[in-house]
Amino acid sequence: MRYLLHQLLEASAVEHGGRVAVVDGDRSCTYTELDEMSSRIANHLQSAGVRQGDRVGVYLQKSLEAVAGLYGIMKAGAAYVPIDPNAPAASRAAYIIEDCGIRLLVTNSEMSEQWADLTSGPLEELVVLDENDESDTSQDRFKVTTRSQLDEADPSYIPTSVIGQDLAYILYTSGSTGAPKGVKLSHLNALSYVRWIVDHFELTEFDRISNHPPLHFDMSIPDLFGAAWVGAALYLVGPKAAVFPIQIKRFIENNEITVWYSVPSVLSMLLQRGKLQSGSMPSLRILTFAGEVFPSKFLNELMELVPHPRYINQYGPTETNVCTYYEVPEPPDPGADIPIGRAISDVDTFVVTDDDRPADPGESGELLVRGSTVMRGYWGDPDKTAETLVADPVGSELPDLVYRTGDLVRMNQDGDYEFLGRRDNQIKSRGYRIELGEIETALYGHALVRECAVLPVPD
Repeated sequence: MRYLLHQLLEASAVEHGGRVAVVDGDRSCTYTELDEMSSRIANHLQSAGVRQGDRVGVYLQKSLEAVAGLYGIMKAGAAYVPIDPNAPAASRAAYIIEDCGIRLLVTNSEMSEQWADLTSGPLEELVVLDENDESDTSQDRFKVTTRSQLDEADPSYIPTSVIGQDLAYILYTSGSTGAPKGVKLSHLNALSYVRWIVDHFELTEFDRISNHPPLHFDMSIPDLFGAAWVGAALYLVGPKAAVFPIQIKRFIENNEITVWYSVPSVLSMLLQRGKLQSGSMPSLRILTFAGEVFPSKFLNELMELVPHPRYINQYGPTETNVCTYYEVPEPPDPGADIPIGRAISDVDTFVVTDDDRPADPGESGELLVRGSTVMRGYWGDPDKTAETLVADPVGSELPDLVYRTGDLVRMNQDGDYEFLGRRDNQIKSRGYRIELGEIETALYGHALVRECAVLPVPD
């Protein structure tokens, strides 16, 4: 049975042990190898004092070792906390380590120049997952455990007493007060969404699933764990292929990718600058997107040029995973709105007006979500949690708390939701939800800034 995220890996190591689990450029590993590598990491973490419910940071570029690190942390009973390796270490990375009480950090020597900026706070040990130990990892502040030391650890794994409601990971998103906020997500939260992905996308062990989003972005969840659920191969999209449209096209075609998931802006660039031709990327059978509005003009052109995949629009803030979806049946009319659809399985969605009255079809209101995908709250912020996780405002006697998304929607005549915008100052850029207040707070931190205001300027 699969009740925990790391049990997906364990099951596939038994059922599909010799199949390729992760492809990272010209490197790859099987499910058996990935399982053993993650168990060695788990055993070391436990011997270093990591206990159930602890948080362990992941601070390195997306890689085969990073994937093993995520599984190893969860096997140890802890929650993984991915930190953007491209964000300023002295501000964002150090803040997350301090805020989350992270004592151990999974990293690699490529990040060694940033380690000096992490010296304040609870951090005690760096677990360096380089493939070899030739790089200089010497420093005075932290204990360092190298890859060669990990390779000597016992690969056998002793299961912990973690249950589905326990934390699996914490993702930090933009906060209106100027500080990032940590979204707490359990094994059950993620598995409920991944189960829907596996069923609705009809994933099998023969799929080749891309992983375009970074690990600190919630869109990485279905890629990582959907592949492990069925024993499919996960193809990590490297930094060069991730941003250049022609490289994206080559990556999909050369690796015969069958499932692609990214923000619409990436697909728009692929259409405009990827030199697509009729029938390009013939291996694709699922092309799914989320995180921002896909201009119907570009979606129309892409579906006309590449008609063979299923096109699926997914919607949901980090706090809910994905909660609604819409499968686009045919190329939309340019200028038409693409619906965000209706609720996925095991999720209930409804719309309320400003006075918390149930909205009628066609009437604008705030989208509320309840169900097994909804987060457990914000790390260390009970007040913010209480603002967004609330009792059902329409007065039902359902016991579950509901999440107030802050997104305005309306239901169309087909029963699908249409996205209208935000109730607050939050904006979207490249799929990320950004609070303008966080940018203003950063600007006010500069000695030469007396007053400032941040306004979004559409591209």
